[in-house]
Amino acid sequence: MKSLQDYITALERTGELVRIRTFVDPALEIAEVTDRMVKSGGGGKALLFENTGTAFPVLTNLYGSPARMCRALGIRSYDEVEQALTDLFAGLLRPRSTLWDKLKMLPVLKQAAQWMPKVVSGRGACQQVVMPYPNLSRLPVLQCWPHDGGRFVTLPMVHTKDPTTGARNVGMYRMQVFSDDTTGMHWHRHKTGARHFAAFAAQHPDDGRFPVAVTLGGDPVYAYCATAPMPDNVDEYLLAGFLRKRPVELVRCLTQPLEVPADADFVIEGYIDTHEPPVTEGPFGDHTGFYSLEDRYPVLHVTCLTHRRQAVYPATIVGIPPQEDACMAQATERIFLTPIRLVVAPEVVDIHMPIEGVAHNLAIVKIKKEYPGQAIKVAHSLWGAGQMMFNKIMVVVDGEASITDYPALLQHLAQHYNPETNTYFSHGPLDVLDHAAATPAMGGKLCLDATQPDVDTPDVASRKDRQDASCNEQLFACIHKGTPIPYARIVALFDDPVDIHDWATCLWLLGNHIDVARDCKIVHGQLIIDATTKATQIVPRRWPNPVCANEATIAAVDAKWPQLGLNDLIASPSLKYRQLLQGETAAVGMKDEV
Repeated sequence: MKSLQDYITALERTGELVRIRTFVDPALEIAEVTDRMVKSGGGGKALLFENTGTAFPVLTNLYGSPARMCRALGIRSYDEVEQALTDLFAGLLRPRSTLWDKLKMLPVLKQAAQWMPKVVSGRGACQQVVMPYPNLSRLPVLQCWPHDGGRFVTLPMVHTKDPTTGARNVGMYRMQVFSDDTTGMHWHRHKTGARHFAAFAAQHPDDGRFPVAVTLGGDPVYAYCATAPMPDNVDEYLLAGFLRKRPVELVRCLTQPLEVPADADFVIEGYIDTHEPPVTEGPFGDHTGFYSLEDRYPVLHVTCLTHRRQAVYPATIVGIPPQEDACMAQATERIFLTPIRLVVAPEVVDIHMPIEGVAHNLAIVKIKKEYPGQAIKVAHSLWGAGQMMFNKIMVVVDGEASITDYPALLQHLAQHYNPETNTYFSHGPLDVLDHAAATPAMGGKLCLDATQPDVDTPDVASRKDRQDASCNEQLFACIHKGTPIPYARIVALFDDPVDIHDWATCLWLLGNHIDVARDCKIVHGQLIIDATTKATQIVPRRWPNPVCANEATIAAVDAKWPQLGLNDLIASPSLKYRQLLQGETAAVGMKDEV
């Protein structure tokens, strides 16, 4: 793809896109329509809202199915990328004992050099129109959920540079619009952009303007690369060049010393004043399916806003899974499996992060086991690798176990997991968005070792005989508080409104509602997991509500549905989850100190 418009044309040609010509309000309504579509089965279709009350259409759900995700990356399947990375690493890491061996590497190195981003002269398509005064209110920025703090840019590619090395980073950090020329910059302390900013502030005590450039749109591969877990000082546009097999062309910004893709749809240039105190940002209906609450983040001052002619504003919504970010996470699983094998844990055969685990709460890892304790070694290796440090629960299997066929996986666990001997607790960093952590961004971690034992024990032998239909129930039971389950090895406790027969919802709540160190215990041979909401005496902060549309928005979209061209009415997914709300606010409990 050479532009976002090329991607739209390709999707329309294959019936993967719907143009919506009826006015749909960027405040709440676009998100509600998109949420219905993405949860309609198979990810639904991409949506192009052409009547937004502004000069620009809005494109949503552009990555919301495996097929669209592969199309965005320019591949037919993830196997292509895995094989290409395997061949590349094999060539680069093979020992070179002779001159001839070294010469044979020249074509590989030449090919890799051709993927490097390059700066071209002149202006790019992204600078065809320069607004005389930067005015963010001219863009159709979405408010996704009723208790969001305002409108948020949700697919921004934020460009910064390391003040020491000059290495570029492209990250994706949501941006709340405060005024026509200011936004928040929601980068967590763990993120590279935040580290660049802190280093700049330390090195330039008198020059307080840290340059930032934000792009929207362009080749759809860019947004994925901005989310990818690239190592520090490795340019995200190198990954884009590798996937595209051609370099990303960059142009210089007009008011900041940074470069951006020439084919972007929008460029927001600005600076963050290191002398200016952070301000309150949020709440925001986040990818966990809950509101992330108010906190303090830096202010971006916009110095220039440019766009291409006939620009399209891309946006995503996040919330209760499934959302389209699950397809981006699936791409990451496949693309980064080879580097994990070669650099972190060579015994890893495969990794799967279920959608309900919202990327970091749950990971299933399959290994080639060779010695006792290897599952624990792998868990600690992965917990020390980039964004995997945020993982909360890791299940390790081996042998013929399937990690994506859930009934087969549960049967494997029932045969090989013993809570008393195969449960391992640890402690470490958690995602800043984890609302259940006893200490913000820190908490417990859990590894369930379900690999085959080295020798059969009486317990293992007895479990091998239990192959009947109740095998899964003997492993895992969801109950409401106070109900005894004498036979299950894992018992999860939920609040009364939760449908304990809805495993997807239970798994989503379980990952979000626990701090492993506080809420997981081995009692009489059972792993007990308390996945109920926690009182403020237990978690001394407000407890966030699930992200749901309000009744007025649901009614407005229902009434508008026949004009949208989306066939039969799709009921609001929020109707299922509104019973979990504790009042019509972003959170309940004591007021945060922000």
